[in-house]
This record gives sequence, structure tokens and C-alpha cells, in this order.
Amino acid sequence: MESVSIKRKLKKAIVEANVFMNEEVRRVVEKYAGPFNEALKENISVAQEEGLPLCQDTGMLEFFVFQGHNVRIDQPIESIINEAVEEAYLENPFRFSIVSDPLFSRKNTGNNVPAVIHVMPVEGNVLDIRFLVKGGGSENLSRLYMLSPGADIDEVKTRIIEHVKNNGAMACPPLHVGIGVGGSSDKAMLLSKLALTKDLHERNADPRYARLEEELLEELNGLRIGFQGLGKGPTVLSVHIEWSPTHIATLPLAVSVDCYLCRKGRILLEDR
Repeated sequence: MESVSIKRKLKKAIVEANVFMNEEVRRVVEKYAGPFNEALKENISVAQEEGLPLCQDTGMLEFFVFQGHNVRIDQPIESIINEAVEEAYLENPFRFSIVSDPLFSRKNTGNNVPAVIHVMPVEGNVLDIRFLVKGGGSENLSRLYMLSPGADIDEVKTRIIEHVKNNGAMACPPLHVGIGVGGSSDKAMLLSKLALTKDLHERNADPRYARLEEELLEELNGLRIGFQGLGKGPTVLSVHIEWSPTHIATLPLAVSVDCYLCRKGRILLEDR
């Protein structure tokens, strides 16, 4: 599989995620009739017509790479991804949001790399790359709770609902909520981010978790935080859960959110 082809498709997807509104979200915005509804709709039109970003915070990019064991690439996938991100941001009017050192200098890298990249080997001959454009406001709402292994569903729901209730208005709602349950602490956080790559209408394949997603969606919308925290329209666009087996003495619960723009993308390539 040629790196040039992968990079070209990734660059296109990255630009589109920043400039073109997610169609599922666009339909929600079109129905919204609350405060500043015309400004929200105009923002979508201007961004698309002028090739400008939907939001000034063009984010940190986080990638989830599912690489089939038969896929052979002529360049490490991490370097291909970082080249695609760098070129997409240098060639478009996108803000650079990455600092090289998190604690002392906080000097901007000037090209929006490095991206955060998770590579997960799988069977087959398909390269599946999913990504999120994560703004600082939504990223700051990420939380990890290490619950008692005896915690019940009500406690899990309470932690999630209280978190969104107390903080949701700060992340440009309505939110897409991703939840990771199980695994280790870092695995749960990864799962919560992976959950955000799903389309809004998707539901968990396990009917128990699908039912919990629906219950949380209803209860979170009952908070009535609304568009941009103004109390009108939905508070949450969708809730998705990813889970993993865990240790008998632990119950990791992670929560990640996306702002209403839900900027994400995906490319699928087959190595023949």
C-alpha cells in the first residue's frame, strides 16, 4: 500500500472535517430555533463557501488506526499521518494548537503536529483510520473515575450525569458523549475517545449497553443545558459506550465529550 495514496486521502478527510459540518449535526442545527440560531447556521454556510474552519480552535488530532495483519505500507503509518496533518494545516487557514513542551516553554510547534496516534493490529487486509479533531474546551472535560467494583448501573449513570451537569456548558454543547468502561485506567480513556468516532445514530451491539446509551441520552437531555449552554435545544446529541473486560477488583469509568461540531473522519483502504 502506497504512503502517497494514504496521505492524500487523509489530508482530504482532515480538511473536510474542519470545514464541512457533519450532516447528522447539520440537521439538528437546522431544526434549532433558539438564541443565535441564525449565527450558527451562517457559520456553517460561510465555512463551506470560503473554505474556512467551522471553529477557530482547529484542535489536536487523535487517530485510531486498525491495521490488518496483511497490510504492508512503504512507510511507518505514524509518519504518514503526521505528514498529512502538517500539510493539511500549513496549506489551509487552520490554527496551530500544539505546544512542544506541556509544562515549561509551551512553545507552539507551528505545524499542529505531532498528532496523538493509536495503532491497533487486527486481522485481514484492510487499513481503517478514524480520527477526531479535538478542541481544547471539549478535551478539558475528559474524566476518569476508578469506581468500586461493586458499583451498580445507577452509580455509573450518576457520575456521568453529574459531570455533564456541572461542566457541560463549557464545551460548546450539545455534546457527543463517549464512555469507556472496563479495561485498565488508560484503556478506559482510550475506549471513551474511540466511542466518539461513531456516527450519532449508531448503537452498541450489546442490547444491554445500547439500552444504557438510550437511558443516558434521555437523562442528559433532561438537564436542559441546551445549545451553547443557553437552555434551548438538545444538551446531548448522542451517547456511545465502548467496554472491555477488567480486573475483578476494579471498575474504570472514563468520559470524553465532543463539542456540537463533532469533527471526525474515517478512511478505509484495502490492500489487494
